[in-house]
Amino acid sequence: MAIGDIIVGIDIGTSHVSCVVGEVNNFNQIEVICNTISKCSGMKKGKIIDEDEIASAISNVIKEAEEQANLKINSAYTMIPGKYVTIVQNSIVKEVKDKFAGISAKDVSSGILQVKDIEIPENQVLIDIVPERFILDNGTTVDDPVGNLSSSFTLKAQVILADKEYTKQISNIFRKANLEVDGIVPIALAERNVVLDTNELNDNILLLDVGAGNTEIGVFSGPSFEYTNTIPLGGDSITNDVALVLNISEDEADRLKRQYPLALKSFIDNDNEIILNTYKGNSRSRSIKSSELIEIIEARIEEIFSLVNKDITAQGAKQKINNVVLTGLGITTINKSDMAGKIILNIPVKFATGRAISQVPQEFRTSYALVRYISGRSFAKTVSSSIDARTETHILKDALEKIKDFFYS
Repeated sequence: MAIGDIIVGIDIGTSHVSCVVGEVNNFNQIEVICNTISKCSGMKKGKIIDEDEIASAISNVIKEAEEQANLKINSAYTMIPGKYVTIVQNSIVKEVKDKFAGISAKDVSSGILQVKDIEIPENQVLIDIVPERFILDNGTTVDDPVGNLSSSFTLKAQVILADKEYTKQISNIFRKANLEVDGIVPIALAERNVVLDTNELNDNILLLDVGAGNTEIGVFSGPSFEYTNTIPLGGDSITNDVALVLNISEDEADRLKRQYPLALKSFIDNDNEIILNTYKGNSRSRSIKSSELIEIIEARIEEIFSLVNKDITAQGAKQKINNVVLTGLGITTINKSDMAGKIILNIPVKFATGRAISQVPQEFRTSYALVRYISGRSFAKTVSSSIDARTETHILKDALEKIKDFFYS
């Protein structure tokens, strides 16, 4: 990356689309220029169900970002749920062109091109390469081999593949919003450096992001991205359960979930009586004990962790995991959900405490994580999104182009 690079990140969630525009400052850190958000229900359970609605929401956040930042945004990065991602571990040995001059940036670039040379299934496309580590000919492991005297180096990397049909849908949506796609990144991979603290970055971690409609799974063995998937359950699933079981409105169910945010019935201090204001039964009103409400919340949280446990066990990933880190609005507001996870997974579970967690509002955390990830990509030739300054001249040019299109199209 280069100082002054501007990176635009868009997160398409179950309940909203968010956008963060960041600029690389003089300290090679991301400085947020603006963040915008728009409600959207075009995504459900990790599936695109309404391209036009998502495109409209993206147009809204981009338009607002352009006004706030005084920029014309032509392209952006976005993310992909883990269910559409395949991770291929690969390694190559690269001979150095001039061992007496040391490893050059060109040697490294050539090695990265070589490591992506794998057989890609017809229904998948390459979306990213994640260099994990470089091993010199003397066995020394380094993060950046450039300048080291070595006749060759071994590059271990993850080649990230994505479902071709999903990437086509994303491209089509962006096109409808008059944007180009800069790149597509798995959600868990983008979030890693924001959600995890320094010690966790070097540990074997299961990262769980419980959002409104989905739970994203990311398994990391130190710097290695091992596995990712999506469980189609989240915070909205809990709300829906409360509304259905108690026969009340979604709004009241959401309010009660926030008023009594507890994941384990055994931790109830006072089993209060709750009056249901929107009860749809024959009687005009109904009252329940808070324990009845929390029992519903507990059952769904137990199911989410049970499905995660089944998935990582089936993949052979569970035995590698030392700790679980929880993030996401769907669960972090519910007390003792970390303990519920520990009981079911039988692995230590904690809420995310990464340094950037407190610096970014929760609703923008994923899109911010994307911008941070892109800014930190090693050996990339360029990471900047396509941006134009919104000067008066540029605005006039836009107007003239529209007039020309009108008369000559």
